[in-house]
Amino acid sequence: MTTIFRAAGAADFLALVPRLLGYRPTRSLVLIPFDGNRTLGGLRLDLPATLGRTELDSMCSTYIGMVCKVSHADAVAVIAYTDETFAASEGPPQGELVRALLAQADLCGLRVSEALCVAADGWGSYLDAGCPPGGHPLTDIPYDHEAFADEPLPTEDQASGADLPTVDLAEKERLGLALREIDRAMSALFGDERQPSDRPLARDALSTVGRMDDVPLLLEEAIEYAPAEMDPYEAAAVVWCLMRPGLRDVALVQWARDLAAGDEAFAAQMRYADGGEYPEHLAAPIWGEGPSPDPHRLQAALALTRHLAAAAPRPARPGILAAAAWVAWALGRSTHAGRYAEMAREIDPGHGMAGIVLTFAASGHLPEWVYRRSVPSDPVTHLIDSRRVES
Repeated sequence: MTTIFRAAGAADFLALVPRLLGYRPTRSLVLIPFDGNRTLGGLRLDLPATLGRTELDSMCSTYIGMVCKVSHADAVAVIAYTDETFAASEGPPQGELVRALLAQADLCGLRVSEALCVAADGWGSYLDAGCPPGGHPLTDIPYDHEAFADEPLPTEDQASGADLPTVDLAEKERLGLALREIDRAMSALFGDERQPSDRPLARDALSTVGRMDDVPLLLEEAIEYAPAEMDPYEAAAVVWCLMRPGLRDVALVQWARDLAAGDEAFAAQMRYADGGEYPEHLAAPIWGEGPSPDPHRLQAALALTRHLAAAAPRPARPGILAAAAWVAWALGRSTHAGRYAEMAREIDPGHGMAGIVLTFAASGHLPEWVYRRSVPSDPVTHLIDSRRVES
C-alpha cells in the first residue's frame, strides 16, 4: 500500500526527497515529475560542469525531454543539490542551469511545481522573489518530522550501496576450486584435445556439468534463493555462464523476462553460433526496449551477481560485473550500473558489455520501461537515478 505524504511547503518537500530516492543526493540535479499533485518518480543527474549557452540549452532540452517521457507527467519539480553557497552566489547557486531547465519546461508545456536549491549554507526557491539572499537555514528542513517516522532518513549519498558485499575467504576458495574443477571437466568431456591428468575428475564437477545441459533452468534456480546459501558448484556454474557473452545474454534476457524467454534465448544463441539470425524481440531487452521486467526478478539477479562478483576469482569477475551493471541499469540505477561497469573495465579494459553499459550511463540513456512506471506499491515512490547526460 502506498503511503501518501502531504507536504505543507517547500521545506517539507525537501525533507521527503531523500526518502523518495533512498539516499541523500549530493552534487546532483533531481527532477521529480508529477501527475497533478502526486509524484510519479524522479530522475537524478550529476550536476554538469560549466557549459556554454548552446550546450546548456541542449542538455536541458534532453533532461526535460526525459521527464516528458514519463507516463502521465504534467508537471515537474526541480531541485539542485550543490556544495556551492548562497553567500558566494548572492542568491541560489546553479541559477543559470535551473533557469534554462524552466525555460525548456515552459516550451514543452510542462508545469513547474517548484524549483529549489539545497546549498552548503542554506536552501531556497528559485521561484520565490522574497527568498533571503543567504537562503533559509538548513535546519528549517524538517527531516525528523513525525509524518516520516516510518521512513528512516537515509544517511549516505547516491554512491552508497554500490560496493560489493563482503565474502569470507573460505567461500572464495570453495568457489574458485569449484570453477577450476568445472573447467577441467568441460575440457575433458568437450575439449578438442584431451588433457592428461594425474587425478580423476571431481564427482561434483561432473554432476554440475550434467546439469548445465539445461542452462536456463540453472539460471532460474539461481535467483530463487539467497546467494550466500548457494552450493559452491552451483555458484561456479553461474559464474562459468556469465563469463561467456552468449550465455550471459541468455541470463539477462531470462532474468528480465521468465524461464520461457530464457529457453528461447538459449536456443537462439545456439542457432546464432551456427550462423543464424538472432531474433530482434530477444535482443530488445538488452537495449532497454520491450515489456517492463518484473523488478523483483531483477533485484534478485542483482543480489546474485553482486555476491558472485565478490566471491569469484578476479579474472572471472568482468562478465559477472557487466551482468550486475546491466541489471542495475535495467532497474534505473545508472550510478551503480556505471560503477560496476567501471570495476569490470579495471580488470578487462576491452570488455564489451561493460563498455555498452558505461555508454548508457554516460549518455543518460535509460530503459524505456522506467518511463512507463505507474505509482509503485512501495511506501514511497522510487526515483530513477542517472549519471550526467553528455550533450
